[in-house]
Amino acid sequence: MIDIGVNLTDKRFAQDLDAVISRATEAGVSTLIVTGTSLAGSQAARELCHQHPGTLRFTAGVHPHHASEYDAHTHAQLRQLALDPACVALGETGLDFNRNFSSPTEQIAAFEQQLELAMESGLPLFLHERDAHAEQLALLKRHRSAISRAVAHCFTGSEEELHGYLDLDLHIGLTGWVCDERRGAHLLPLLRDIPADRLLLETDAPYLLPRDLRPKPKSGRNEPCYLPHIAERVAQATGEPVEVLRARLHANSKAFFGLQ
Repeated sequence: MIDIGVNLTDKRFAQDLDAVISRATEAGVSTLIVTGTSLAGSQAARELCHQHPGTLRFTAGVHPHHASEYDAHTHAQLRQLALDPACVALGETGLDFNRNFSSPTEQIAAFEQQLELAMESGLPLFLHERDAHAEQLALLKRHRSAISRAVAHCFTGSEEELHGYLDLDLHIGLTGWVCDERRGAHLLPLLRDIPADRLLLETDAPYLLPRDLRPKPKSGRNEPCYLPHIAERVAQATGEPVEVLRARLHANSKAFFGLQ
């Protein structure tokens, strides 16, 4: 399997990263896409990939929380990162009007510049969105024809929001949120609406530990080795044999990120 979104540069992985990667490999998660959420974080993700060639890839981008930091230097550095063979997408980028750590104006400006990089580089987009669906959809519609591919990372939205993304031919990234009977149950019937070749899975580790995981790790930390657990929950909901689902997800992820 391929975990399309894991935050391996998070400090919660600092002490045992090699063990985390080994556990993922033993669980059948052979490739990890390390998420870049800031310029410094994207550069750190690149360094991790160089230390673990063949296992790790990375995305380069600035999360909307950090949009106020986006300047000409950031843009130039992201352009350089995009040239690295281990860089497989631009992002995590998008809009987040929930907390507005950066102002909506700053977020839109940073997002538009990263959309330009995606169009320039041909790399797919790794998208974040919270409480800004209409605004984000409008920006994507304006540029969609010039963007190769895009995934709505960590999708937790409504049926209407799902179809807004699907109408733009976006991929949908699901996490352990589908394992949470309190908050994620609404996603399970929506699985039938996602075209077979546009579903991707991710852990978003160390966040979003699957609620139904047993036994739970004492640390409460999510890891990429739990990705097969998420796949099992999806297979239960769709009635698809888990081996067939995993093979399909692997093919989808390879195609989306251009992996050999």
